[in-house]
Amino acid sequence: MGPLFPMTCVVLLALHATVSPASFSPEDYAADEAELTANSDTIIFDDYRGKVCVDDSGFVYKLGERFFPGHSNCPCVCTEDGPVCDQPECPKIHPKCTKVEHNGCCPECKEVKNFCEYRGKTYKILEEFKPSPCEWCRCEPNNEVHCVVSDCAVPECVNPVYEPEQCCPICKNGPNCFAGTTIIPAGIEVKVDDCTICRCHNGDWWKPAQCLRRECLNGQTLS
Repeated sequence: MGPLFPMTCVVLLALHATVSPASFSPEDYAADEAELTANSDTIIFDDYRGKVCVDDSGFVYKLGERFFPGHSNCPCVCTEDGPVCDQPECPKIHPKCTKVEHNGCCPECKEVKNFCEYRGKTYKILEEFKPSPCEWCRCEPNNEVHCVVSDCAVPECVNPVYEPEQCCPICKNGPNCFAGTTIIPAGIEVKVDDCTICRCHNGDWWKPAQCLRRECLNGQTLS
């Protein structure tokens, strides 16, 4: 049998050459750079500045390329200084706008309020309505409600009544006034008892009636 030692040396030398650190370089294994700095809690990433642009979703754009970033609908251009986005002067949204869309660079009003709201109800533009017997209202083109409240005249009686669907009180029995505790009609003399005759003041219904009392005996007028 021949000697085994030379063969054993050859195998050990081959294994040593296989695992030699000199056979590796950072170019062969790109992950080494991050691994080497992991112990210092610092990870180095590629620097895109001046080369490309990255939007909110992680998409990469070349210099000079136009794109729409995730947070805006206005177009941007990738430059060496980063994205340069259009900033147009958008028209103001109508204060009565009820539906706004943001599908374009500027918000756009798609629906303007064309009605009025009053006491929980809606009315068309220029529609007239009476929310109460004493109010007359109209829905104006500016979506505001303008109302006029009736100015009632003073009733010429001491016992006015309010009828349904009527704003102002009325004197159902005509003008009258008080003669003591008795209500008498205006315009005539009224005998309130056997010895007293009363008459309302002309036009001054709120004043007590003028009364003339004669001397009486047992209900008979003495002449």
